[in-house]
Amino acid sequence: MTNKSLIIIALIAVFAAICPAAPSPAIVQGPDDWTLDVKYENPAQILVQLPDHKVPVRFWYIILSINNKSGFDADFYPKCELMTDTFQIIPAGKKVPDLVFNKIKLRHQGNYPFLEWVEKSDNKILQGEDNARDIAIIWPDFSPNAKAASFFITGLSNETAMINHPTKKDDNGQAVKIFLRKTLQLDYSIAGDPAFRSQAGLDFKAKQWIMR
Repeated sequence: MTNKSLIIIALIAVFAAICPAAPSPAIVQGPDDWTLDVKYENPAQILVQLPDHKVPVRFWYIILSINNKSGFDADFYPKCELMTDTFQIIPAGKKVPDLVFNKIKLRHQGNYPFLEWVEKSDNKILQGEDNARDIAIIWPDFSPNAKAASFFITGLSNETAMINHPTKKDDNGQAVKIFLRKTLQLDYSIAGDPAFRSQAGLDFKAKQWIMR
């Protein structure tokens, strides 16, 4: 094992030791809490020729089908991040031009004729099957050395929690509060040689709801 690997393992151990365990989502939600029903396609990649690039640029995306059976009209303010095992964290929509979504929408027009881009979707999801929505979330390409990636999608529930920051204090010496939201986490491993990223597949490993 290399010195770099040992240092990373040591940092993870220290971080885990000082950080309090985050709470888990409620097994039974409160009377005013809701979580949207969601189905999803596994992440896919697409190469798009952008006007200012000599070669096509790779992007990754997930399509969500969201149905609101909560009994409430739901506010929809998503935050979507991709995190790799190389410690790369990428927010959705970062440096993603409209052309990329247009190409994805064209690719899936048969199955998702009313596909929306999460960056430009309406911030309200109404109740009922007739108001179900299909939404694309798009990320730029990540590190070719990554062997695993997790996708975090927040905004599908209004359940929240507060915990104390393990080290930060406010002006009164009290622990700074950390605001957590119920988040869908999708974990994948990445197969294939980094030199052949166009052939790489993401193998599904786990789905869970967490507070993040």
